[in-house]
Amino acid sequence: MSVSKRKKSNYLTSLLAILIAVALIFIFFKKEKRKLYITGENVNGVTSEFSKTLPENYPQIAFADATTSSAIYFKHFYGQRSSQLPEDMGSGVAWLDYDRDGYDDLLIINEAGPLTMTPDQVNQSPAHCMLYHNKGNGTFTDVTKNAGINFQGCGMGIAAGDVDNDGYPDIFITSFGKNILYHNNGNGTFTNESKKSGLGNAEGFWTGASFADYDKDGYLDLYVCGYVKYSQLAKTKVALRGNNEEPPDINPLSFPPERNLLYHNNKNGTFTEVGFSAGVADPNGKSLSASWCDINNDGWPDLYVANDVTYNMLYLNRGDGTFSEESRLAHVSDYRGAMGLAVGDWDNNGNMELFVTHWLAEENSFFVNKFNVDKNSNNRIPLQFKDETERYGLGQISFDYVGWATSFFDYDNDTRLDLFVINGSTNQKEGNPKELIPMDNLLFWNEGPEKGFADVTSVSGESLSRKNVGRGAALSDYDNDGDVDMFIVNNCGEGVLLRNDGGNKNNWLEIKLTGTKSNRSAMGAKIKIVSGNVSQIREVNNQSSYLSQNSLVQHFGLSKFKSVDTLNVNWPDGLSQQFLDIPVNERLEITEGQNQIKPSAPIHN
Repeated sequence: MSVSKRKKSNYLTSLLAILIAVALIFIFFKKEKRKLYITGENVNGVTSEFSKTLPENYPQIAFADATTSSAIYFKHFYGQRSSQLPEDMGSGVAWLDYDRDGYDDLLIINEAGPLTMTPDQVNQSPAHCMLYHNKGNGTFTDVTKNAGINFQGCGMGIAAGDVDNDGYPDIFITSFGKNILYHNNGNGTFTNESKKSGLGNAEGFWTGASFADYDKDGYLDLYVCGYVKYSQLAKTKVALRGNNEEPPDINPLSFPPERNLLYHNNKNGTFTEVGFSAGVADPNGKSLSASWCDINNDGWPDLYVANDVTYNMLYLNRGDGTFSEESRLAHVSDYRGAMGLAVGDWDNNGNMELFVTHWLAEENSFFVNKFNVDKNSNNRIPLQFKDETERYGLGQISFDYVGWATSFFDYDNDTRLDLFVINGSTNQKEGNPKELIPMDNLLFWNEGPEKGFADVTSVSGESLSRKNVGRGAALSDYDNDGDVDMFIVNNCGEGVLLRNDGGNKNNWLEIKLTGTKSNRSAMGAKIKIVSGNVSQIREVNNQSSYLSQNSLVQHFGLSKFKSVDTLNVNWPDGLSQQFLDIPVNERLEITEGQNQIKPSAPIHN
């Protein structure tokens, strides 16, 4: 080949190589790339991959806003927030029958206002805790002042329980500051016994609180979550959380963790703090919620703690006053921004599941309990959970939300536990940092273990779908009509009472337990009912929601069953009682050791 032809061939080869390279570069840059997911954005193959359509047989039930008609007027926070973390975290709510008239009353916690307020301004703030007495006709009366509930400050959480076994529930309030114990005098009034009891001595940033008789001595003990050691930082810095920028004063990553407290009841009106010696102080966690529950079915109350931007903790009760930390072995340690906590047997197999709400774009968690007993050897297989969030329809839908209060409840009385999640952002509005971004709430209908949960929020009443900056929420059948209602606390907004309209079209049963040898509030007692081939279990006070407490009256949906074949109560003291052929659509009271069941309150169908 001549030199000229060889040069021409090399030229053509080089040109072809250049053209191929250009084509590949063009294809590379034109090819659609998977982008970083931005909350609220629809991304093909990301946001729709696990979406579920609305079931045709969804419950025809609406939650109606009964706030005004029930004469409840509550506004959380007074004035404008100053962009500090404690202002944005609260507050909670509790249902309790403080006067024992058979109707659940309502106690709502509040924050006086921005942390920049002077002590005099705090004392004069119209934003304070409120106690509403249930009149039994669907309306409430504000009895806060007459009852002596006079706490003014940065209120966070609430727990109610009979700490001295006198038959009347007492009130414990957490705060950014010092905690408060109000002793129920049994005559409609309360006395502040914070200092006397020893429960009001520790100063810090305290959040969730839960009562339980962890040593089964017949008296309620108390677990208190510590969040962070908060101090105001320089406003010029900006801290990153995920893909979002936050001022450091509202970012928990900016602060070291606070330890948790376990108060042992001394049976004389005082408590001793034993968190470290019991092994549950969790000094490295930033705790927001904690629930007591006999998670491994050995008869002793265990403890699960939901931590923000630190690992969650599962403490198993050894039965000797101490606990073993088993969260990693059980696969529930879960390092994310955990806020709210629900516990319940969603598939009616006798084991309790854990549901945890999280921060924006972190996805909520649904831990299904795989605990079992080898039937051949009767040996216990080690406690383990499996994250089934995506499988059961509770995962990707939560990416766009900051989740807070949550609980399992059978809102349509079909024998299966459903689930709610209250949402509200901690991100400030662009251009208006005085306000936080509101979000939708979520209601999930349980279709059974084969199909999982379906989002039915859009067809369950306009009031439920309303955007708010939600925080705490608690459940009760406050009007005694056989279906479960809800109260929601909205940060810097109005509280909302949502009445369940239609859940009682199916049959139901409600049980109130009173302990004698066990703690009077019967916390930790387990109720099992069997109707036909369906069994259900409830454990008293095993859901902490977020900074809140549900009614201690246990609600069971019964679908079309016309009776309960068997009803078993396992008391914390060890006594087991069985009752047969229980009629439906009644609220009943069972006292430990007594063989008779009596009506607990009037029913309004």
